[in-house]
Amino acid sequence: MSRVTVSIDPHVHSDDSYDGHEPVELILEHAAEIGLDAVVITDHDVIGESKRAADIAAEYGLIGIPGVEVSTAHGHLLAIGVERMPPRREPYDETVAWIRDHGGVAIVPHPFQRSRHGVRERNIPLPNAHEDADDAVAEVDAIEVFNAWLFTGYRNRRSRRFAAKHGYPGIAASDAHHLEYVGRAYTEVEIEGRESVDAVTADDVLDAIRNGTTRVDGRRAPIRMAAKHYVGAAGRKSGYYARTGTVKSVSAARRGVTEALSTLSVAVSQGTHRAARVLSWVT
Repeated sequence: MSRVTVSIDPHVHSDDSYDGHEPVELILEHAAEIGLDAVVITDHDVIGESKRAADIAAEYGLIGIPGVEVSTAHGHLLAIGVERMPPRREPYDETVAWIRDHGGVAIVPHPFQRSRHGVRERNIPLPNAHEDADDAVAEVDAIEVFNAWLFTGYRNRRSRRFAAKHGYPGIAASDAHHLEYVGRAYTEVEIEGRESVDAVTADDVLDAIRNGTTRVDGRRAPIRMAAKHYVGAAGRKSGYYARTGTVKSVSAARRGVTEALSTLSVAVSQGTHRAARVLSWVT
């Protein structure tokens, strides 16, 4: 049977999120340039720009998949592949059920990190051990076992152990709020029955996540990907704003370049240490 592997960053924020900074067009352009096949915009508790990004993704050669990071009563939850905003502030297990009932996949982002509204372990619906159908619960579909913002690696390792213990697929994501971080961690999804990436649909990706045919990659650390992620992102920012005329002043574009170069300088100065540390997270 034919099969193909697609690379997806399933947790990215746009300027529609209260803490995001970039328009979806720029995120899609950047994602395509660095070799991703899909990027899911998961803004906090709003889905409008994510749906628009999914609609125009094909223009950038990407697979369009909508999503949202919803605030539940027990922490954040990624709803990937849904077309509507899930109810907010509801119990975690009920929100998981809603997502699955609406055709999406429910992914636990940055688990156990309470400072970032990560869910506590006791609130994650676990595989049902009861035979009584009345006791059945809607399980999550995957666990974010590598989040590029968890720099110490402890929560990532704990997430990976939790996913392995309960048999959940692992997902890696950048959780990017700035353009230059998109793709720093990503998930490779193996799709069966397709000859090429061009033939892969959003439903194919969702099914593959449910089936657990995923591999995580968090090796795109600053020292290795600095030029592509930081300088490349700065150039794309400047080019985008120049083309669209949406930047309010030249200083904003210059500021983006300065920030990127500054971050690159730090990445290079810390290169050996940070590269070793990131590799320790995924080995």
